[in-house]
Amino acid sequence: MNFSFYIAKRYLVSKNGKNAINIINILSFIITVVGTAALFIVLSGFSGLKDFSTEFSNYFDPDLKVLPINGKTVGIPLSRKRELEKIPGVALVCAVIEEKAFLNYEEKNDIAFIKGVPDDYVNMIRTDSILYYGSWLSQSDVQVVPGYSLASRLSLTVNNYGSYMQIMVPKPGANAINKLNLNSSFSRLDAIPVGTFSVNETLDSNYIFTRLSAARELLGMNDSTASAVEIKLTPAANENEVRAAIQDIFEQPVKIKDKFQMNDALYKMLNSENLVVYLIFTLILIIALFNVVGSIIMMILDKKKNMKTLLDLGASVKSLRQIFFIQGSLMTLSGGIIGLAIGVTFVVLQVKYNLIYIAPGIPYPFAMDIWNVIVSLATITVLGCIASYIGSRRINDKLLSQAKL
Repeated sequence: MNFSFYIAKRYLVSKNGKNAINIINILSFIITVVGTAALFIVLSGFSGLKDFSTEFSNYFDPDLKVLPINGKTVGIPLSRKRELEKIPGVALVCAVIEEKAFLNYEEKNDIAFIKGVPDDYVNMIRTDSILYYGSWLSQSDVQVVPGYSLASRLSLTVNNYGSYMQIMVPKPGANAINKLNLNSSFSRLDAIPVGTFSVNETLDSNYIFTRLSAARELLGMNDSTASAVEIKLTPAANENEVRAAIQDIFEQPVKIKDKFQMNDALYKMLNSENLVVYLIFTLILIIALFNVVGSIIMMILDKKKNMKTLLDLGASVKSLRQIFFIQGSLMTLSGGIIGLAIGVTFVVLQVKYNLIYIAPGIPYPFAMDIWNVIVSLATITVLGCIASYIGSRRINDKLLSQAKL
């Protein structure tokens, strides 16, 4: 193997007798460099897009969310809330109410989800980071904070006490809808927007925050009932242990979701897109590495006289194949490392200096991920070895017999 490696290394760095073969080898090397750099840059771009698309979960979603399996509400009396707060690793427990409601403001109508939150909800998520304009909820039940897009559709005016926004939900119970008097069939809250929030287009268009007490009164819920229980964990918390402790506290069957599970459809879509792009670029690399196969075959044909000498010295067919296999592998590996260095440099410069913009003021999001480095280098190494193996198999008894002539 040392003999084969030595000869392969000499072939790799030395010029060949024919200029055309030198050009083919250089082109194969450049293609490997460009292909690896492109693969890493694209994977880093998708990693950045994934982080950018799911960044809202850091601002809007809690660490854990307890939801009922059956029905629409979960029991959360004060005693149970205290038990949850005593679980090691739990920093904050907030009961919340979410329900779809009909909105009316100065003859404009819309439908959105109201989300009733307690006063200490400002410690659950970073409300100051999502607040777009105005202020957050205070001690008044008539105050609401709608999403920016929702406020735009309804032409809401912040802190306009001369015009109220009506929030209406159907009254609970069978036969609650009275066709003769629809107004009596709905519970209504006259609210004043005191601010707007902005997270992403979906949330901005479909959510409006209210105080928990106002949402309970609007929906006719008692103080021991909520739509869900949101939980914030301490940095050192063991999520699996916390999950098990929560399940033991609740009598009714509940499901506990983390941030990933709350947005599983989005994560699945992003992961699928990332996989498809990786497969497409891998296919491009496979096609490009046919040049490596061609350059190895050209080298074999050019080195027939050298192979005759090696055969006379006692070299075996296996060792001759190993020479060109190692040469091709070294060429693709060195090209892959250089291409990876170029790709890493570009991504670092993009993250630091924002070289490319999606739109004015919005740089294209790239993320430096060690897994992208590993995947890119592993892909080019495996494909390079396969191409080198295919090319080296060109050495056979027929070719060696021609070399002896």
